[in-house]
Amino acid sequence: MIQDFFFQHTYLIGIISFLIGWIAMPFVLKIAKTKGFVVRPNKRMSHTGEVPNIGGLNICFSFLLCYMLFEFNQMEQNQFFMIGILAIMTIGFIDDVLVLTPVAKLLGETLAGIAMIGFADLRITHLHGLFGIEQIGIIPSYLISLFILIAIINAINLIDGVDGLASGLGILYCSFFAVWFGLAGEQTWSVLAICLIGALAVFFIFNVFGKRGKIFMGDSGSLLLGYMLTAFVFRFCELNAYHLVPEYLHMDAAPAVAICVLTVPLFDTIRVSLTRIKKHRSPFLPDKNHIHHLLLRTGLNHIQTTCVLLSVSLLFIALAIIGRNWNIWVLLITDFALATLLTLLLWRIINHLNAQNNDQH
Repeated sequence: MIQDFFFQHTYLIGIISFLIGWIAMPFVLKIAKTKGFVVRPNKRMSHTGEVPNIGGLNICFSFLLCYMLFEFNQMEQNQFFMIGILAIMTIGFIDDVLVLTPVAKLLGETLAGIAMIGFADLRITHLHGLFGIEQIGIIPSYLISLFILIAIINAINLIDGVDGLASGLGILYCSFFAVWFGLAGEQTWSVLAICLIGALAVFFIFNVFGKRGKIFMGDSGSLLLGYMLTAFVFRFCELNAYHLVPEYLHMDAAPAVAICVLTVPLFDTIRVSLTRIKKHRSPFLPDKNHIHHLLLRTGLNHIQTTCVLLSVSLLFIALAIIGRNWNIWVLLITDFALATLLTLLLWRIINHLNAQNNDQH
């Protein structure tokens, strides 16, 4: 069968997802410009001119269409998860067009989370011995899973600040999970990740290298990406918790491994939120203190900033793989210490450059 051939060569599925997105992108750009779904220049942007901000629609369309082509027989089983995907993308789209309040946005994320956690039953049920706890009851499972979902979604949303960063990180993270799921025999999950890689690759090209065809991901894309990454994390942790994968793939520190993989957005969100709270400001108010803003202060441009953070993410993924069977706390502390060290180094570079500039004046 043709389908079996594609499953044996799964990279071809990613190429088809890419082609679907490439063909659809001009239509999305036309709709955005016709309907006024654009971002206009403001003090928080370095771009000029009006730029379409509904790239998430193209990502969602190409990703889901490709997935349905190859996993249509799984649609009924995954119907609530698919509803959640459409729900989170819709919430993001509404926020792009109308600008929701933080509370309304959080409520929308919670409803999409209920579709995944409550109805699709995709959640954390085991803490891998963290705090001496293994299996947990259904209520703690729902609450912990919802907290993780909202944390990851908003971390990805906040890291989407320079060209190619969120999509580049998404491609990197999805590649990690696609390979692991593929080796573990989790075909459906591997295909999901591969379809998303193809869709993100199209957006990355238009976002980074587009001139007349430049487009932003928008919340419709970043919330969708965060939602999918959370699903991958849940499945990854659950398979490891119950030893449902070949022994050579099993990771004793699976939750810490997932945190290591997502270190850049997660650590940055925690750091920025604590900084805002320390200054008696709402953690929901935007500013220019994110890691990509700090790198831009050193004189790097958008592409260079993205390349630096992708390289740093590769470093943390390498740490995750090396420490996959360490004690969870040892891996978490190592991860946190390395992230803190790199941030302090960056601040030192910024202070040094500022001192040089002051001396010149």
